[in-house]
Amino acid sequence: MDGKIKLDIISDVVCPWCIIGYNHLMAAIEELGLQDVVEIEWQPFELNPDMPSEGENLRDHIMRKYGSTEQDSAQARITIAEKGAAYGFDFAFTDDMKMVNTLDAHVLLGYAHSVGKQTELKLRLFSAYFQEQKDVSKREILIAEAVAVGLDKAEIDAQLDHPQGRETVRALESQWHQMGVSGVPTVIFNRTSGLTGAHPQDTYKQVLQELLQA
Repeated sequence: MDGKIKLDIISDVVCPWCIIGYNHLMAAIEELGLQDVVEIEWQPFELNPDMPSEGENLRDHIMRKYGSTEQDSAQARITIAEKGAAYGFDFAFTDDMKMVNTLDAHVLLGYAHSVGKQTELKLRLFSAYFQEQKDVSKREILIAEAVAVGLDKAEIDAQLDHPQGRETVRALESQWHQMGVSGVPTVIFNRTSGLTGAHPQDTYKQVLQELLQA
């Protein structure tokens, strides 16, 4: 195969399976030695686009949204924590964690892509939310995390102040919905095929090998 393998990863920064799936994918990329062949672009998906600014208790939110019991929620956290730890990501769930609005996070991730810092910011936001209990809907938090990965504060302020960034996010989300994406993480390979869900490392490896042989 000539050229790059383009991977669009559709995800939200408050989706635990998204960082788990990404780590599985990266392990497959590294196993195959494809770090210089693969080009990753993160695409926006809001799990809760109507989430108000004050957010909602995470456990209450999951129970309400999916009809799960408190026992289901506790077991899910154990499973997620185990899968995360197996690939080096330690979840730090707390009883007072909140599900929050992520529109502005996606605005900044779009800008970060334009300056080559998108994956750095995405991973920083995963850590901020799942490991440091930071509210990634708050402007001051987003600015601090973006500056931490080397983005310019004045540019960040400008992006958050301009409505165009939110319009772009909404348009991209609509585009992916129209293409049939309804869950995250979804990885699109060369804009031709996709996998939804946090698949095992070997599954991603198999798909990448097939692309190399195409």
